[in-house]
Amino acid sequence: MNARRIAFLSAMLAAGLAALPAAAAEIAGAGATFPYPIYAKWTEAYKAKTGTALNYQSIGSGGGIKQITAKTVDFGASDMPLKPDDLNKYGLQQWPMVMGGVVLVVNLQGVKPGELKLDGKAVAGMFLGTIAKWDDPAIKALNPGVNLPSKSIATVHRSDGSGTNFIFTHYLSSIDAEFKDKIGENTSVEFPGGLGGKGNEGVAALAGRTDGAIGYVEYAYALQNKMNYTLLKNHDGAFVSPDSKAFQAAAANADWTKAPGFYLLLTDQPGKESWPITGATFILMHKKQDKPETAHTVLDFLEWAYKNGGQMAEQLDYVPMPASVVKMVEDSWKQIVGPDGKPVWNGPGS
Repeated sequence: MNARRIAFLSAMLAAGLAALPAAAAEIAGAGATFPYPIYAKWTEAYKAKTGTALNYQSIGSGGGIKQITAKTVDFGASDMPLKPDDLNKYGLQQWPMVMGGVVLVVNLQGVKPGELKLDGKAVAGMFLGTIAKWDDPAIKALNPGVNLPSKSIATVHRSDGSGTNFIFTHYLSSIDAEFKDKIGENTSVEFPGGLGGKGNEGVAALAGRTDGAIGYVEYAYALQNKMNYTLLKNHDGAFVSPDSKAFQAAAANADWTKAPGFYLLLTDQPGKESWPITGATFILMHKKQDKPETAHTVLDFLEWAYKNGGQMAEQLDYVPMPASVVKMVEDSWKQIVGPDGKPVWNGPGS
């Protein structure tokens, strides 16, 4: 090939590359499956508006904490808030993004959605293995008039480290001393039996195809899979149905101003309408950012989600954060700094 032809092709290639649009920004996050349905919806809407893409790995809260501490993602997501000492240890900052509920789902022929009533003691007994049949006296006492089969209970739990595990086991540990002693509360615990599913998706799938199953999933997964949910006895002794109204009632008493590092748990809250297994899901980011432009892009997305994503959240029965809390959160972002010590975000478009 002669020099003139090489020069011509080089010029054409350069012109072609110049005509290509600049690659859209992409941010990476990983963690909790609890908020995945709403994060996916926000991501789609935000990309359509701005061109910025979010690659979010729904791997469980434990995985999200590991990835953000290892700096392999731009932000982590966890349903188990880290205590202030742990935040300081890893140089992290956290804040609540949205609230929702963990619900009990069952696969029990002849029992309609919302017909079965349970309380924390009965649920603890099932997952401890001390209540093994659906017609156990403890369950029958809560359900007079319901035809409960003499069928073995198949408990379905999370097999991965997850904030859904933490919220669920924290609730049961606060209700039942034996559960607290033998299983305890954490993102990953050892259940004495039952089936393990990875993610809310895995638990929903296993419970959906296992006769006699009971599992626990974030409410959006129960809705999407049209699963049979139970009522649950709350702190004030009322049997309540899981929905956004019940989650909002539980969240109404939350005083985030008294929560260092936004560390606050919403299980077993007072109020006749409160759903007892309610929780917030949290974002984790490093206080000192090696890539301030990327951190700014993450915070722009989260600011947009707070401002524009409330209706989308409610459609999936999540509870948006109150405006007063959002202001506290956005004020806290000024503590996130780049290599020069300056805040990476001072407001939209900053």
